[in-house]
Amino acid sequence: MIYPKNLEKGYKIGVTATSDGFVKEVDIRRLENGIRHFSEIGYPVIETNNVRTEHKGRSSDGPTRAKELMQLFDDDEVRVIMAASGGDYLVEMLPFVDFGKIKDNPKWVQGYSDTTGLTFTITTNLDIATVYASNFGSFGMDEWHSSLKDNIKILEGEDFRQDSFEKFQDGFGERITGLEGYLLEKDVDWKNLYPAGQPAGEIVMKGRALGGCLDVLLNLIGTGYDRTKKFVEKYKQDGIVWFLESFDLNSEALTRGLWQLKEAGWFAHATGFIFGRPALFQTYTDTTYEEAVQSVLGELNLPIILDADIGHKPPQITMINGAFVTIVSIGGKGNISFERR
Repeated sequence: MIYPKNLEKGYKIGVTATSDGFVKEVDIRRLENGIRHFSEIGYPVIETNNVRTEHKGRSSDGPTRAKELMQLFDDDEVRVIMAASGGDYLVEMLPFVDFGKIKDNPKWVQGYSDTTGLTFTITTNLDIATVYASNFGSFGMDEWHSSLKDNIKILEGEDFRQDSFEKFQDGFGERITGLEGYLLEKDVDWKNLYPAGQPAGEIVMKGRALGGCLDVLLNLIGTGYDRTKKFVEKYKQDGIVWFLESFDLNSEALTRGLWQLKEAGWFAHATGFIFGRPALFQTYTDTTYEEAVQSVLGELNLPIILDADIGHKPPQITMINGAFVTIVSIGGKGNISFERR
């Protein structure tokens, strides 16, 4: 596994709109506040031209988004590249991305949600670690949450245990100033699903971390960017810990999607699964999220954790695609530790 160079003082963070961009006043204010925050701690930010553009959910067309991403890979002063925000259309840029250039000059690529199309693809195609964590917009809050500070430490090369949080934000709050922090209103409560024969108590799972947003992963199956089976086969001795979360899959789509991933061979050599809190979930068949997951993954007889601090309902733990991970969960709380090996 290739780990890009650590973020160091004086080096830059590049921001590009791999999916949607910013045009609303509150979003621009948030963007500029994030730039100010990073500058104050010694990391100048450069943004590509498409960050402050948007039309029908796209910052620009696919070729332009790929070109501006590659501009950041060409800049030797950039150590980290963050997606400005999520969205729906990142996959349109993949045919125009120069993966050879990325392989020759690895940098940390970070984002979540739609950014999965890039982070997952880079890790499984090029054996380069990527980061599944906040898009740049989150760093525009007036006072950084501890999860964001930990995110930066990890980009700087620190490896430490990340503990589950006490509270989380349930849903999407309206922004008035653009500088709002998380609205932490509900108790964090990880839920353990045990393999047959394992008594209730502590779950410990270890292996190479791999995953992202299910909504996007399902679009990659069977495409020219799907080298997942080859990746999991390469790391079968370590095993794969899948971290997954969904944006707006209902129970029926979730069931079909997990079935498709399983039948495509993605879950060969899996040692366990951890799911983030779903952003928008509903059911037409009176099926809970747990029931949907169990209906497909139950037969694998592996440990499963639900409602973890990953993804759309913040705060979120920083996940490193490709790194060796140890996850512990007991009593509704847990922790995640990475080793760069």
